[in-house]
Amino acid sequence: MYDLIGNIHGYASELKALLAKMDYQVIDGIWQHPERKVIFLGDFVDRVPVQIETVHIARTMVESGNALAVMGNHEYDAVAWATPDPQNPEQYLRRRTDKNWNQHKAFLEQVGEGSELHNSMIEWFKTLPVYLDLPELRAVHACWHPKYVSMIDQFTDDDNRLLAHASEASGRKGSEAYDSIEHLLKGLEFALPDGRHFFYKIRDASENKEKRIEVRAKWWLTDCFTLRELAIVPDSEIEKIPMTW
Repeated sequence: MYDLIGNIHGYASELKALLAKMDYQVIDGIWQHPERKVIFLGDFVDRVPVQIETVHIARTMVESGNALAVMGNHEYDAVAWATPDPQNPEQYLRRRTDKNWNQHKAFLEQVGEGSELHNSMIEWFKTLPVYLDLPELRAVHACWHPKYVSMIDQFTDDDNRLLAHASEASGRKGSEAYDSIEHLLKGLEFALPDGRHFFYKIRDASENKEKRIEVRAKWWLTDCFTLRELAIVPDSEIEKIPMTW
């Protein structure tokens, strides 16, 4: 039996409380259960400054066989941030913009960018599969889409881990690798009609808001729904989403 846990984002205390509530115990320094395993759905880092312990808990559970894990978009972004762009000297696959820095700075400040600890975490992130296709269930961070699952397979190994060249390929907008990562790790999006938009609070920036003209969709809904019902937006912005295209 599996327990699925996603989007921890550095909340180590809450993670430990959740594991304890589900009857996991620390034995020899590792959280474990005699009958069950956790499947971590990615996004271990960013947001709050308790990230080293969060990654340590998950990593030791995975490496000891007490958990499985898939890559989240924040792990993918962390790898891209730390990977030089071979086509653009002095650049990285994740551009060093103010927006990207604000999203990632809590992690970088805690681990010490370029440190041995930082490099070790990046190497572990690279071992995380993009998805799991198990006999009992399938697991992916954001969206299970057969088209993009099939497409990403040309950039992954037999364990669904991104190949060495895939990080560069997936950083090129418009490539198959880029489109696959965008959909599997970030979700389906649709453009709002008639030039409509809404403002979304930028994570880790209390006063700044980002203008959004695209909306993430509740891809798991299978019946016919209105545009507003499909949209994933803050409650304060929902009235700005039209009912139809």
